[in-house]
Amino acid sequence: MEKQIMEKQWENKKESFAIVDVRKLTTNFLPMVLKRAQQVEVGDGLCIVQTFEPKPLYSALQDLGFEHITQKVSPREYRVYFYRTEKRDITYETGADMPFKPTAILNYKKIDDTLAENVVDFWELIWEKEDAALDLKTKLLLSMSNAVGASRFRQATRELIKAYSLGVTTAELDEIFSLFAWNQGIGHFSSEIGPSTLFGAYQQIKTREKAGWEKKTILNELMEMFGDGNPDVNTLYVKRKKACQRSVPEMEL
Repeated sequence: MEKQIMEKQWENKKESFAIVDVRKLTTNFLPMVLKRAQQVEVGDGLCIVQTFEPKPLYSALQDLGFEHITQKVSPREYRVYFYRTEKRDITYETGADMPFKPTAILNYKKIDDTLAENVVDFWELIWEKEDAALDLKTKLLLSMSNAVGASRFRQATRELIKAYSLGVTTAELDEIFSLFAWNQGIGHFSSEIGPSTLFGAYQQIKTREKAGWEKKTILNELMEMFGDGNPDVNTLYVKRKKACQRSVPEMEL
């Protein structure tokens, strides 16, 4: 009963929440939303306005201590009211700051809002399924393997780094990459997998762990080298500039 009363009370003041309208943004707006959310005090809230229901935001802000209510104002306007019940820090472990959010959804928004909404629903079914039989780390490793099989190294790199943030070990990665050599063949491994950003990220993890680096530091470096700033990993179109065309630095093995 007390919880129902508390929810009713904050729902009544949701119109006073600061509004962040991202409908016209075609770039990754999640970092900006997370930064704004971190500044919200307990007992206050934030309203996100988007042309489709921004379901990927739900779990990210929940991990920061927010509840939410979603209102469909019109076929092209959703308002999600986030209310902060407690303060939690952003960490890779909580998932709130897990590397690589599903920014590719924004590409569908550029085509059609309804298409973007359908893609979001499909994403939620696969990645946010309640009582899922497979844990998230296993799903990411399976997704990475499928991507390698289709030579989608952009996707595979993203899945690898996300899985590493959730606890995959170098021993597990060693066995997986051995399977890549077995299943894809030595020739394909040598010419396609070896020079890829995927293999570069894997080798960077091994090198830094061997040197005794902390995982958080390794993840920060991975995101610097193989994050959305790398045109071979980013899922949104970015006009290539000479400054972006940097090669991966050689790593001591």
